[in-house]
Amino acid sequence: MDFTSRQLRAFLLVAQHRNFSRAAQALFITPSGLSVLIRELETQLGFRLFDRTTRHVGLTASGNELFAVVRKSLEELDAATARIGRSASRASQSLTLGAPPLISANIATQAIKEFRAHRPNLRIQLFDASLTTVLEMVEAGKLDMGLGTFALTPGIRRTPFLRSPLIVIHPDKDPAFRRASITWSALKGEKLILLYPHSPIQKVITKHLEQAGVAWSQSASINLLDTQIAMVEADEGIAIIPSFGIPACRNRKIVMSRLINPVVEMNLHLISNRGKKLPPEAEEFTSFLKSYIARWAGRAGLL
Repeated sequence: MDFTSRQLRAFLLVAQHRNFSRAAQALFITPSGLSVLIRELETQLGFRLFDRTTRHVGLTASGNELFAVVRKSLEELDAATARIGRSASRASQSLTLGAPPLISANIATQAIKEFRAHRPNLRIQLFDASLTTVLEMVEAGKLDMGLGTFALTPGIRRTPFLRSPLIVIHPDKDPAFRRASITWSALKGEKLILLYPHSPIQKVITKHLEQAGVAWSQSASINLLDTQIAMVEADEGIAIIPSFGIPACRNRKIVMSRLINPVVEMNLHLISNRGKKLPPEAEEFTSFLKSYIARWAGRAGLL
C-alpha cells in the first residue's frame, strides 16, 4: 500500500486531539481537507480508523492498533530527517582544498589556521598530493578547490593568485654559482633535475630551454618540487623552480639565482570544477586566501 506521510500525520493528529478541527489547525489545512485525507487512508486500508459522532471522535480497535505503529514510524522518520539535516548543515560548512606538498606546507597550512581564527565553525580539509592528482580530484568533484600551477583545462575554473618568476637553484658548494641572476643560455651543458614532462611547470621550462638553444643532460625526473629541491642539495644536479619554492630552500645548503633573458613567470592558481556548486563559504575563503598569499609572498621576498 502506498501511504503518504501527510495521510499518516493527519491520522496521528486526529487520534491525539480527538477533534477534526483542532487536528486540521495543527496540520494547517481545513477540516474538510483533513476529512478527505482520513477517508483516502481508510479506503486504502480497507477498514475504519475512527468512530465519529457529533460530540466525540474516538479510535476504532483497528485504529488503536495502527496508532502505535504510525506514531513510532513518524517519530523515527522525524528523528532521521533532523539528524540528516544536521549532517547536511555541517557538510555545507566545510571545504576541501588540494595542493602539492610544498604549497601545502608553506602556504595552505598557515592560511587555513589564520582563516579558522575568523571562522571557527568552517571546517577546511587539506589534501596534499601531486598537481595531477589534485586536478583529477577537482575534476571528479572529490575536492572543492585546488591550489597550484595548473594548465588550462576544459571544465575547470582557474583564478590566478600569484605571479612567480622561475629561479635556478644550485648546491652551495661553488662560489662561482653565487650570483644574483643567471641567463637561460648559461645553463648549457648543466645536469638538470627535471619534473616529469606532464607537469605544467616542466612544460614551460622545457619550452624556454629549447628556445634558448640549451643542450642539457638530465639527472633525474621527479614528481614533486620538494624532492627536486632535496636532490639539488644532495648535489645531484641543478633545478629550475618557481620562486614560491624559495621558503623551502632557505634551510637547505642551496644557492638561488634569478633566471633572466627572459624572465619567465608561473601563475599560482586556485581551481574549481565549473560544474560543481561550491558552498557559500568558498567565496569568503577564496578572497581571504588571495590576500593571504599576497602577504605571504611579501614576507617570503617574492614581491
